[in-house]
Amino acid sequence: MKLYLASVGAGLLVGVIYGVMQVRSPAPPVVALLGLLGILVGEQVVPVARRILDGCGLNDVIAEAECRDHVLGTLPANAGARAAPPRSG
Repeated sequence: MKLYLASVGAGLLVGVIYGVMQVRSPAPPVVALLGLLGILVGEQVVPVARRILDGCGLNDVIAEAECRDHVLGTLPANAGARAAPPRSG
């Protein structure tokens, strides 16, 4: 969660600096975000399509390719599930 807050804070700081300098951002925010989303989803299309053509089910392919984590990042609720269990002894 700290990473998300730091990202938003950095964005706000850059926005304030742009505002003080009276500079417009280089790309409209919606266009930039849609472009990034397209890149993230596009990276997953080829491997997923190949596995589907090989006869695997969509849910199995998505789980195997870890598409959800790649596109959405490791969500805060999943952080504990991804951590390695503590070693004893």
